[in-house]
Amino acid sequence: MKNILITLLCFIFLTAFAQDDKTLTESTVNQPTIKSHIGFLASDALRGRNTPSPELDIAAEYIKSRFVEYGVLMAEGMDSYFQGVPMKNETPPKSGSIQIDEDSFNLNDDFIILNGSGAIENAGIVFANYGLEEDLKKLKVEGNIVFALAGDGESQDPRGWFVTSTEKRKKVKEMGGVALVELYNSSQIPWNMLVRFMGGSRTVIDSEKEEEQMPHLWMNRSLDDLSAIQEKKKTASLTLKKDEPQKFVTKNVIGYIEGTDPELKNEFVVYSAHYDHVGVGRPDAKGDSIYNGARDNAAGTVTVLSAAQNIAKYPTKRSALFVLFTGEEKGLLGSRYFVDNSPVDLSKMVYCFNSDNGGYNDTSIATIIGLTRTTAGDLISEACKAFGLNAIEDPAPEQGLFDRSDNVRFASKGIPAPTFSLGFTAFDAEIGKYYHQPGDEPETLDYDYLEKFFKAYVLACRGIANSDEAPFWIEGDKYYEEGMKLYDK
Repeated sequence: MKNILITLLCFIFLTAFAQDDKTLTESTVNQPTIKSHIGFLASDALRGRNTPSPELDIAAEYIKSRFVEYGVLMAEGMDSYFQGVPMKNETPPKSGSIQIDEDSFNLNDDFIILNGSGAIENAGIVFANYGLEEDLKKLKVEGNIVFALAGDGESQDPRGWFVTSTEKRKKVKEMGGVALVELYNSSQIPWNMLVRFMGGSRTVIDSEKEEEQMPHLWMNRSLDDLSAIQEKKKTASLTLKKDEPQKFVTKNVIGYIEGTDPELKNEFVVYSAHYDHVGVGRPDAKGDSIYNGARDNAAGTVTVLSAAQNIAKYPTKRSALFVLFTGEEKGLLGSRYFVDNSPVDLSKMVYCFNSDNGGYNDTSIATIIGLTRTTAGDLISEACKAFGLNAIEDPAPEQGLFDRSDNVRFASKGIPAPTFSLGFTAFDAEIGKYYHQPGDEPETLDYDYLEKFFKAYVLACRGIANSDEAPFWIEGDKYYEEGMKLYDK
């Protein structure tokens, strides 16, 4: 009887606690505020928040002003809410060639340049399967050109391969390699389409001096070609020529609230979203050329602002870090810079709860990319249910969405990091109607739905930040081992 009584009391306490967090959530999240924020961030006046642009800087100032209004503080060690992110615009290479023994290959016909320039003469070749860390450890990389397959052997979406490629290049360079050549073969994005995509100006992180950049190429070749090269070829030479880039600095916006628990306040939950979009582009049938980005990602930005307002007023046990990223649309650049230059040690970040959106086609659900990949899945589902929504896992795994948003920068370091998205069940015409289109404007949104969606996010934030045990990856996940290393488990 005594045990039954204790169990009943615990149940009543937990129910009351959950109800209290729900009440706290409802006290700060409301439609007028949501409309006001999205209406400004996705207005024509901000001209699509391109990276870089004066309008993106205005959006950053707006976010900072909301932090100040809510009582959100600067992160420890920072003297501003802004983290400068050095970037540069690179123009397409004018010429380039590869010589592998007696065989010659030409720029664009046979390869594209992802990084670097200069000349390499008669370097040795090593073959590294997919060029992942476990592949490279088996090889003598120093002084050699590494040939590998593009991708990771799991995701079939080339858009996610760019993130993987960046990690490969860093590792090859650390190990003393002189160049990385990945063999690209994908029917999802044919080679001629890839060349057109890469043929314009590109924005990248300005993290290295030009002379220190390591050449990194994608070649239009298959697994059979790699096998042939591996059997016959011994040395390779590269010549890559590029113009001087245009350099600039944009901003991540970072805020902080200290946790209330003497122990758990040393752990941080990151609440993140990108606030940039794609700017001004080709006009639609109505002549509208401003890509407002109400769904992508003014809505995600305001989701995080809603959490900031709530947690600043009602702090949680764990400390909170609110991070709004620049340059996501240019290749997850702001988040890449953040995880490499964080004001808080990554091992103290126990969770990243990202918010990013392409659109919605079902207002009865929230789609969480990675819902079942961390131990916080049930908690997030319950938060959604509290406001009349069902939480579902990624319905389109073939799109590789987990590895296409800012959350993957955290995940690749080992930090559990799902993405909270507006409800979609497929990439259908309803999504395509607004995704990266001029029609993605504030007045096209269903604010009754958004209110439930935002409340569900904030309640889930509170649950994660107040839980007794920090969430972690489900064992067997792609990033599980990185998490074990990061947290020294």
